[in-house]
This record gives sequence, structure tokens and C-alpha cells, in this order.
Amino acid sequence: MEIVAVLILLVAFAAFIFGVIIEPAYILLFNRPVYVHFYPVKKTIAARDEFVLRQHFVFYQKLSPKRKSYFRHRVAAFINNYTFAGRDELEVTREMKLKIAATAVMLTFGMRKYLPDMFSVIVLYPDIFLSKSGNYHRGEFNPMARAVVFSWKHFEEGLSYDNDNINLGLHEFAHVLHFDSHRRRKIGSSRVIFSDMLDKIWEHIQVADNRDALIQSGYLRSYAYTNQFEFIAVLLEHFFETPQQFSQHFPVLYKYVRAMINYREG
Repeated sequence: MEIVAVLILLVAFAAFIFGVIIEPAYILLFNRPVYVHFYPVKKTIAARDEFVLRQHFVFYQKLSPKRKSYFRHRVAAFINNYTFAGRDELEVTREMKLKIAATAVMLTFGMRKYLPDMFSVIVLYPDIFLSKSGNYHRGEFNPMARAVVFSWKHFEEGLSYDNDNINLGLHEFAHVLHFDSHRRRKIGSSRVIFSDMLDKIWEHIQVADNRDALIQSGYLRSYAYTNQFEFIAVLLEHFFETPQQFSQHFPVLYKYVRAMINYREG
């Protein structure tokens, strides 16, 4: 028993050193986590489920075989971790769960922490829905209710048109990450990096020439300028849907967004 206790203490001490000294130093030097993917036992999905990923997600198609296995693991874990609830007689199917999970995983694939605890349920309506705010919405993240809510019609449209810079799933899950980064800024490598890059983005936008160039280009839809949360959500939609245009015209902003989610292709 004494040996076990000593081993537990050593592991705890090593974890403490890693979390407090090693990884913060690594992030400071390289602006990314020491590691992202480590799964002693990887979850899997059925072949018909994997077909849905290949059919609807170019991001998944471009991954290497090893990283595809990581993606499938995260999709399976996401589906198991959250409750899915249909409203107005909408039946939530396996394919719907896969598409929602894959959208969230795509956004967080460069982060070690990919299952945010800011929400516990994903609510789906057939079409636009009446929010508790009294307004009709296509989607929302409600941190008080711990819920992400989608109009399934508009979620599907976001997947169907992958170069119009409108993707409801990415938009709402971006809100989750943004809220999460403010809630526990100093805990977790992904939160720290996300928060640091947010600061860089705001500093960049505060420069009048940068801000004016972005606004006058018309690249972002006007809704992006509603507030900071909508700005970041729209930026992430553009990052995934028209990356070449984004990087060509706004390379510094693109670099910050890429670092914010530790994005890596292939």
C-alpha cells in the first residue's frame, strides 16, 4: 500500500509540474499545447457513421488516416457526452448527432479539451424557434440553461453551402468556446491560447487602418459587428468556409484565428 501511495504522489507531482511549469513555458515559446491527441483506448464508430463524415465534411476527408481515427474517437465521445433533445415533434436521428458532433470536433480538433462543460444538452427544432428572450432565433447558446439550440433546417443549410461563410453549427459552438475562455481563463492550455489570441485580435482591430480595411472590404457580414462574441463567431465561420480568401486579404487576422484554435491541416 505504501508503494501505491508513493506512486500516486509521484504521478500527482509530475502532473503538477507539467501543468504549472512545463506546459506554460512551452505555450509561451511555441503558442500551442505540448500535445493534443492522446487516447489510450480510442472509441470507434460504425462504417455507415464514417460514411456520413466522408460525405459531409471536407475537413475530415483531408485528414491523414491516423488523424481520421482521432476525429472518429472525438465524434463518438461527443455523442456519448451530451444529451440530444428534439422539439416540436422533431426526431433526432443518428445522422443528425453525427453532423452536430463532427462540426464541434472540427472546430476544437486542435484543442486537447474538446468536450466543453459549458453545456450539457443540444436542443433541436425543425425551423426557427421562439427563444426565452422573446425573439425568434435560428440558433443560440444559453449558458444559464447549459444548452446549445439549433434550427435543424438552418444547421443543415450551413453544411450544404460550405463557401457562403454562414455555418450555424460553427457559429454557436464558437460562442461556447468564447464564453468558456472567459470563465476559466487561467486553467487549461486551450483556454489560455484562445484567450491570448483574442487579445491579439482585439489589439489588431483597434488599429484604425486594420479596422477600416476590414469593414470597407465587406468580407464579414454586418452581423459580425454586433458585439465581440458575434465578431469571433463570424470570423471562425469565415476561417473554415473561405480560408484562402481570408488568408490572402487579412493574413495577420487569419494567423491569430489559426493560432486561437491551434488549427492544423492534414
